[in-house]
Amino acid sequence: MSETDKLRSALTAKRGRAPLNSTTAISTGSTLLNLCCTDDPRFGFSKGSYYFLVGDSASGKTWLSMTCFAEAARNKSFDDYRFIFDDVEGGAQMNIEHYFGKRVARRLESPSVKDGEAVNSHTVEDFYFNITDAIEGTKPFIYVLDSQDALVSVASMKKFDEHKTASRKGKDSAGSYGDGKAKYHSENIRHVLSGLRKTKSILIIIGQTRDNLGFGFEQKTRSGGKSLKFYASLELWSSVAGKIKKTVRGKDRTIGITCQVEVKKNRITGKTGKDRSIKMPIHYDLGIDDVGACVDFLVNEKHWTKPSKGSVITADDFKFKGIRAKLIAHIEDNNLETQLKKITGRVWREIEEESKTKRKPRYE
Repeated sequence: MSETDKLRSALTAKRGRAPLNSTTAISTGSTLLNLCCTDDPRFGFSKGSYYFLVGDSASGKTWLSMTCFAEAARNKSFDDYRFIFDDVEGGAQMNIEHYFGKRVARRLESPSVKDGEAVNSHTVEDFYFNITDAIEGTKPFIYVLDSQDALVSVASMKKFDEHKTASRKGKDSAGSYGDGKAKYHSENIRHVLSGLRKTKSILIIIGQTRDNLGFGFEQKTRSGGKSLKFYASLELWSSVAGKIKKTVRGKDRTIGITCQVEVKKNRITGKTGKDRSIKMPIHYDLGIDDVGACVDFLVNEKHWTKPSKGSVITADDFKFKGIRAKLIAHIEDNNLETQLKKITGRVWREIEEESKTKRKPRYE
């Protein structure tokens, strides 16, 4: 075969996604979210990619991103990775070691250091300088930007100074007050992608939702421009679906939230839509409750039975019958988490198969 024929054959060969395994990907920390992202209960984020996580205030965005560090810390193929947390907001005040483990607390770093002090990005320009420095470094990395909304731009800072000076002098300053971040993202983020692929690194950008005060059907919007979604392998939107309460000393106490995550864009499976969403409990003293989320999913999808007016769950897979709290304790006490993930994945795939159109393909 000639070189031309070999090239033509390579270009026309069927292209499939890279296999997901412990050397190519990490878990999001949520079995259901992994399934939403990749159809695989074990993995959600692949090396060499960028992910965009948008959400309401206090809807679990930082929890999700930090949990990815914890999952990577358990994976030997990430032993040489830098864990870069660009805490622009200064909002991650939780006890890192308690919630995400000693290895994360030890390895977590800011994007840069000056005079021995950790320095996070302040402007959108800082962010791109910092991440390109990381790409040009000697180690691959997981980089979390929390959040892009808290970044300002050099253009907006200059305009603010001009306006301030003019105002103090009793004058008006001309020109737009736009911050220019959308344009800067558009011009630069595509250049970052090749660096992520080359170094097999992961970038997670967090964004905040805003109320949509304009026309359209969407109640929520976000800033940063179209490129943040266009170049993302996944765009995930999180919201608070409800509060988790526990009665203590005769009063209902809020002990967490139910986080709902919707996949609005998915280049991995191509399955994007409002039905591709999941709910997971996040407890203030625990973090993401993956076992509880899987139990609720299996009950809601009627794989495990529960009377409509009762609280006893029959989990045939574990030969167990009892209330939710005792079922969760049974799973954790007997180290059945891996088996639970497999059951959840199997039921998910069964639902996907049963939901197919099952028509003759139009093209072969």
